[in-house]
Amino acid sequence: MWFASAARALLVQSPERPTFPCRLGRYVRTALLNASVAGLLLLFLSCGSSNPIKVSTLHNAYVTLPTSGSVLLLHISQATGQISLGPQTPPTVGVTPYGLALAPSQKFLYVANSFANNISTYNIAADGSLSQPNAPIPGGSGPNTAIIDPSGQYLLVTNSFSNDISVFSIDSSSGALTEVSGSPFYANYNPGEIIFAPGPTNFVYITNATIGMVSAFSFDTSSGTLTPVPGSPFLSGAGATGMAVYGNAPSQFLYVSNSTAVNPNSDTIGNISAFGINSSTGALSVLSGSPFTSILGSGPSELVLTPSGNLLFAITAGSSYSVWAFNISSTTGQLTASSNSPYSVAAGNLFALIDPRGNYLYIGSQTAKGITAYTYDANVGTPNALLNSPFSTGVAPGRMVVVE
Repeated sequence: MWFASAARALLVQSPERPTFPCRLGRYVRTALLNASVAGLLLLFLSCGSSNPIKVSTLHNAYVTLPTSGSVLLLHISQATGQISLGPQTPPTVGVTPYGLALAPSQKFLYVANSFANNISTYNIAADGSLSQPNAPIPGGSGPNTAIIDPSGQYLLVTNSFSNDISVFSIDSSSGALTEVSGSPFYANYNPGEIIFAPGPTNFVYITNATIGMVSAFSFDTSSGTLTPVPGSPFLSGAGATGMAVYGNAPSQFLYVSNSTAVNPNSDTIGNISAFGINSSTGALSVLSGSPFTSILGSGPSELVLTPSGNLLFAITAGSSYSVWAFNISSTTGQLTASSNSPYSVAAGNLFALIDPRGNYLYIGSQTAKGITAYTYDANVGTPNALLNSPFSTGVAPGRMVVVE
């Protein structure tokens, strides 16, 4: 805090001098110095009514509202997880904003406008409000999910209708986007979700839900070029959608939710494919025991890892057996359903994420037209609804990002 810095400055500016020749002098000098520091702190704290100490207790977040054609600012309490609504951008007909990505500088927000086939760049003010000084730039056909590479230099956007992925370099000072040479890159049929497996060589994975595959690429951070990984695309399962990456190279694992896959001898619909990632080539190999599923439930579409990395949530629509929780083996990557999973709570299939401090699970819900929110047990994943959940966004949200 700034008053602590001021106190330290006072200490630095008050070096000991041999003014008092005895032990008593040292005691007096120390007492005076401590009194000065205490007085300084009290002065700062006593000014609360006229000049309060402002300590940020909120995370800003952004959520797209596809049917409204706008982006909504949210405020999330770090202490309680409660969500309050901020301003939203002016509604625009025929735009359908969906995927979004936050620049590492947290000064720019990029939004993929699915029906308009373009990308909007928003400037982020100190209070989190958005402005759009320039017109959107052209993208592919049906831009869907957006992500920024680990180096922070490039924006990648999947294009569902043109079956490819656009890559743009980011001007760090202005936020301007420039499409790189060779973009867009073919990404097989109906590319949707996109995720990076960071490491010495960055690998990119994209789900192709219609064909139940995962397309894999190596990513060149010097040029923004995508090169298909040998053996790509890899078979995952029917309705391959959400993804999560666990671990660090050379021991990394990719998980893919297959929302409509059929499980032999089971009434559960949908499962999770687990792959080992070859740290040299990016190729995927199926883990022993994969695919993994729940004893009850249907349609896992979104995956999210807890910050500790030992727990994986799979989220389905509805409220019956809707949240699946799995513990992850750190050595083999295999999944084991946690005790009491699945959980029957109000969920959704639009998105799932955990706040930067790892305390709250947020789920985008079509039926609630908003966001359901939970605390959860860090070991087994038991969700407990937050007060006032679900939090309405007026219309069904598209995607959400949280400012760290």
